[in-house]
Amino acid sequence: MICGIDEAGRGPVIGPMVVAGVWIEESDEEKLLRAGVKDSKTLTPGRREEIAAYIKNNFIHEVVVIEASDIDDLRKTMTINELEAYIFARVANKNFARIYFIDSAGNDSKEFGEMIKKNLKYGEVICEHKADENYPVVSAASIIAKVERDRQIKKISEELEKIINKPLGSGYPSDEKTIEFIREWFEKFNEFPPHTRKSWKTLERIKQKKLF
Repeated sequence: MICGIDEAGRGPVIGPMVVAGVWIEESDEEKLLRAGVKDSKTLTPGRREEIAAYIKNNFIHEVVVIEASDIDDLRKTMTINELEAYIFARVANKNFARIYFIDSAGNDSKEFGEMIKKNLKYGEVICEHKADENYPVVSAASIIAKVERDRQIKKISEELEKIINKPLGSGYPSDEKTIEFIREWFEKFNEFPPHTRKSWKTLERIKQKKLF
């Protein structure tokens, strides 16, 4: 039994981070490939939905959603890499695998792998950059995580957009629609929107711009 673990939503200023794990028999990798499993970023949203349904119906999987407020709380005592490693280990520990293939966060994949091992109950860790491209089981996890993250953002958008009648965007700081949404919300209510990561520096910059 092997497991792949990946995340979606590490960097956004709005919305949760989602971590997913998928467990397969090593001999089942070919089934994933035949189903079209590959790095989630290379697939259309519709195709991701189809493949995610196939994975969920045929393989053991786990999904953990870390809300923005929980990310803020955890960031008080740990870095974003430590936070991610902690959640990856939490997902890994839900089911046994001989090897856990991890898509590395940060610059040092060895260091990130060691962070995970500290909280791992069993098995060994192979932690690499671009593991979501190189290992089908990690690609499968990336698809599950991305589909759930998109679902969460859609729900948040439907909740918040009707209040100020403006598109929320992707939730990422690089998205001008997201920044404009936060700025207008702050102008109107003198506070940041729900589901916003208050520990992100993006918000401080928006606040300072209003003050000066």
